[in-house]
Amino acid sequence: MARPVSSTLTDSERRILEVLWKKKEASVREVADELSRSKPVAYTTVLTMFKVLDKKGLVHHRTEGRAFIYSAAISRGEARRQALENLLRSFFNDSPSVLAQHLIEEHDMDADELAALQKRVDDAPTARKAK
Repeated sequence: MARPVSSTLTDSERRILEVLWKKKEASVREVADELSRSKPVAYTTVLTMFKVLDKKGLVHHRTEGRAFIYSAAISRGEARRQALENLLRSFFNDSPSVLAQHLIEEHDMDADELAALQKRVDDAPTARKAK
C-alpha cells in the first residue's frame, strides 16, 4: 500500500525545489544530474518525487517536446514559512515565544547575536508585538 502524501515538505522534495529555485526551471534529467553531483540519485526517483510535488501543488510544468519542464510553484520564503508553521504546531504548541526560548536556551548564541535579536524585538512594529 502506498504511503499517504505528507503535507510537509520532505528533505528530498526540498532539495528538488532548491534546484528549481536556483535554475528557475528544469527537466527531470537536469534535476537528477544536479542532485547526483553530491549523492547519486536515480532518474526514476526524481520523476516520482516530481509527481508527488505536483500533487502537493508545489511545482508547475509545461511540455517541451516529450519532456516536462518544471518550475517551483512556491517561493523559498513561502516554503520556510510553511515549515516554521508546521514546526510551531508540532513541537511548540503554536507558540513563537516557546520556540524563541528554546533557541536561546539550547543553542550557543553569543552576545552579538543576542543583541541583534533584542534589537529586532525592539524594532518590531507595535501591532505585531501586541499579538
